[in-house]
Amino acid sequence: MSNWLERYRGYILITLINVIVLGGVIIFLRRPPPPELVVSLPTPTATPLPTPTPLPTPTPRPLRVYVSGAVVHPDVYELPADSIIKDAIEAAGGTTSEADLDRINLALTMTDGQHIYVPELGEERPPVSPPVSLPPTKAPTSSEIGGKININTASQSELESLPGIGPSKAQDIIENRPYDSIEEIKKVPGIGEATFQKIKDLITVD
Repeated sequence: MSNWLERYRGYILITLINVIVLGGVIIFLRRPPPPELVVSLPTPTATPLPTPTPLPTPTPRPLRVYVSGAVVHPDVYELPADSIIKDAIEAAGGTTSEADLDRINLALTMTDGQHIYVPELGEERPPVSPPVSLPPTKAPTSSEIGGKININTASQSELESLPGIGPSKAQDIIENRPYDSIEEIKKVPGIGEATFQKIKDLITVD
């Protein structure tokens, strides 16, 4: 027996080594593969665009209108851009008892530089025409002295700018010239004490 082992020892050793190697290969091949490594990247998100800043709305310029005639306080008034004739008359303190409002369109929208004239009852003056823009400035005339109108030299249009003076009264003033004092204007038909009180500080005979 010992002789047999001695004789085949090399073969037996090689066979054992082959069995061990084959077993290792089989174990390695049957081992489950390692789990797959998955790298998760964050989902890209859209960056919102900045909201544009709205442009400021320009503020409309106010209107400057001249209110005269049968109103309590004839003068130049500054009113909002969307004002109507009624607003201008209210700014002038309202109308006098002699005013003829039936001849005015109170709902008419005004324009800058407009002249609003309120006629008196029985006055020969046509209804107020649609608004007309006037030049922003007016050159002084020879009949305006110290801000007053010279009733001896003023034109008809200048006389019509006086409170309570319409076309017919302006024509009568011209036809009754000359005047030695402003009080003499009361001799003109249709110009009584009430009208004189309105214009006495606005006229002169110098």
